[in-house]
Amino acid sequence: MAKLSEKIGYALGDAAAGGITWKIMSIAFPLFFTNVFGLTFTDTATLMLIARMFDVFTDPIMGSLADRTLSRWGTYRPWLIFGAIPFGIIFALLLYTPEMSYSSKRIYAYTLYLLMMAAYTMVNVPYGSLLGVMTDDDNEKNQFSSFRMVGAYAMGFITLLSFPYLQKMVGGSESHQYAVLGAGFGILAAAMTLACGLMTKERLKPKRAEKFSFKQFVDLFRNKPWIYLTLIGVCTNFFNGFRYAVAGYMLTYCLGGEITISGLIINYTVFMTFGELTCMIFGGLSPKFTEKVGSKNKAFIIAAIICSVFSILFFFIPTDPAYIWLMIVVVILTSVGIGLYSPLLWSMYADVADYATKKNGSSSTGLIFSSGTMSQKLGTAISGSLVALFLGLAGASMTTDKTGNAVVDPASITDSVLTMIWSLFSLFPAVISIFIIILVLKYPIKK
Repeated sequence: MAKLSEKIGYALGDAAAGGITWKIMSIAFPLFFTNVFGLTFTDTATLMLIARMFDVFTDPIMGSLADRTLSRWGTYRPWLIFGAIPFGIIFALLLYTPEMSYSSKRIYAYTLYLLMMAAYTMVNVPYGSLLGVMTDDDNEKNQFSSFRMVGAYAMGFITLLSFPYLQKMVGGSESHQYAVLGAGFGILAAAMTLACGLMTKERLKPKRAEKFSFKQFVDLFRNKPWIYLTLIGVCTNFFNGFRYAVAGYMLTYCLGGEITISGLIINYTVFMTFGELTCMIFGGLSPKFTEKVGSKNKAFIIAAIICSVFSILFFFIPTDPAYIWLMIVVVILTSVGIGLYSPLLWSMYADVADYATKKNGSSSTGLIFSSGTMSQKLGTAISGSLVALFLGLAGASMTTDKTGNAVVDPASITDSVLTMIWSLFSLFPAVISIFIIILVLKYPIKK
């Protein structure tokens, strides 16, 4: 039986990856790259798309490599212990805006973004795979998954809520603010990742296939539960990806920018913070909820229905700052569903890993969990890329400011662009949640 300290240590891993680096990359990067760094909508969309195609190859390779690691620290933990510092440094550099020509800045952004994806893969694939070797008890797996999600959402809540206040505290230009905050959050993410590696234990010995073989990849595509769960994972991250990527544009253009109510600054990060807090609470309640409804599948479907209903409802709220609290209430109710299904996804990956081990005779835990990380990055980045693409198609365009930097042209923000922004936050995710329901109904492992 794992100690509470170990569960907290495991939670720190996703507090760093999901609550800090991925949260900032999901919600701030589309707006950061266009409005602060100065990339065009086309370059921003292309950057995110290329990075995800890069991940399609690197994530499975990292999973297979992690499965074959032998060290005094175990199979998966050494990647967290020794990957923590590079992970934090690269994240800090990614939020730095260098003074150089547009073409040089574009090369810088592409290079650092790809390096960040590689660093994220290096620590997050082994981190997810840890769940498969820390315990063989299904209830305890659910508890570790729940701690993971609570850690991610709790840190996400802190990150997003504090971000605008920290910006004001740092002062100066927006590029200076992002650079300083990138360094601070990078150090914190590195420390949490290292702590996770040191505080967790690997109790189970994976049945290794010591020699590399492409048969593992072939077996993966013969694994029906893995195929369905990967599609579910992509869709859940599409759902979150659209909402987080467009939130900055929604607050900036649909609602006129930052809103201050009784001293509370509500910008796009704070707006999404209410959802993070809800996800944290209901992520912690997910194991009990799953136990009450009788299965992970039923719990997942109920959660997806909640997401669909309230996403559709959000579309019909007037685009007026006077309705900000109604918007926040609907975001909170939508996040109830997200919080309930998020821990289930990773617990189900552990089920698929167990299924594959029994079927094939050797462990491919890292490879299978790498698909979870890949679907996370694929869903989030492609949705971010599509947001930039759809806004461009709706008529949004770039111009140059007095200093020659590329900025969004205010004249291009027409009613059609505003409607597109509102739909990307509501109707697009609603349709995706319907696909999630269909896929979970077909998912073959019933536990």
